[in-house]
Amino acid sequence: MRLLYVAAGIPVPGSLGGSTHAYEVARGLARLGHEVHLLAASREGWAGLAPFARPVSTSVDGFHLHQQDVPKALALLGAAPVMRLAAALRPDAVIERYYNFAGAGLLAARRLGAPSLLEVNALIVDPPEVRKRRLDDALGGPMRRWALRQCRWADRIVTPLHTTVPAAIPRQKIVELPWGADVARLAPVAAARRPAGPAPNVLFMGSFRAWHGVADFVRAANLLIARGSPARFTLVGDGPERPAAEALAATHPGRFRFTGAIPYAAVPAELAAADVGVAPFTTTPHPALRAAGFFWSPLKIYEYMAAGLPVVTARIPPLDDVVRDGEEGALFAEGDVGGLADAIGRLLADPAAAHAMGRRARERVAARFSWERHCAELSGLLEGLIAARRANTTPA
Repeated sequence: MRLLYVAAGIPVPGSLGGSTHAYEVARGLARLGHEVHLLAASREGWAGLAPFARPVSTSVDGFHLHQQDVPKALALLGAAPVMRLAAALRPDAVIERYYNFAGAGLLAARRLGAPSLLEVNALIVDPPEVRKRRLDDALGGPMRRWALRQCRWADRIVTPLHTTVPAAIPRQKIVELPWGADVARLAPVAAARRPAGPAPNVLFMGSFRAWHGVADFVRAANLLIARGSPARFTLVGDGPERPAAEALAATHPGRFRFTGAIPYAAVPAELAAADVGVAPFTTTPHPALRAAGFFWSPLKIYEYMAAGLPVVTARIPPLDDVVRDGEEGALFAEGDVGGLADAIGRLLADPAAAHAMGRRARERVAARFSWERHCAELSGLLEGLIAARRANTTPA
């Protein structure tokens, strides 16, 4: 198949979760023998007159990367170059990563008569307490109408949890498919792992936003240090909660390391240096998660597991199915800092048991949550859509 994958506004390569997702899907589909063209950004933010420029194209890791820097809120200004690229490629199918102001890929698919697939990794229609939703309501709902139109245009919608898609869209159109980890890439890290030594390293990796629980991670670490734990704590990433996290960590100089955002290629080294991976998600500050359930497919948990790390995360669905308490790690009640400290402490107190949990975590993610499996299912879905479209358009 020749595939056009539109992830406008997502920088590829990049350090965001969306960057990892788009890169891994493009690479995974290319490894299955498909000709993949990924249209993404080279950076985030305003890019002047770039929406009217021809995308810059190169080959990366087996797929074709076309970079066009368009501010997300003005993404449809870049529709003309997307249309030109699609017309030149004549793809068999189009994939588009959803966000409010996207849709150029779906427009191109409709113009070409190609089947389309919409990737959704967030709640499509925000709950009423979100400012963007209030603004949209005040304007008469143009963003909501555009979102529903994109859903109706798409032949299939792929999402980790069907509740991200409005109830007005038929459920049979939706395919629940979790994201994954590059299990093969992290195999050497897992193979070299040994039980933690006398000064274990506890890792937080991800976005420094309130619902990722980074401040709770530092508070729990401070509790463990006060109890006499010799552990060190590494925080990989960046975001608005970083100043607060650094202020909390300042009470114990030398026990915390903040790396900032790092390239995707540098992630395995941080995973190799860790003994426990922590993902203390909390839905309290995130209205969409409270409204629709935990719809994120957590990349950092999958990567911890692929690297052979035992994982500490909140006891909320579906996280408590990905990581089972006492099997692949330890769970705690969402928002309970003391419980988070206790869960980390349980793993640190028995390095041999924690090491065995890490082995089981690796086995579980390889069986259920790999990019290889994700892309294989995506490939089968696309092949079915293409076959159905051709059957409907072939004269009897």
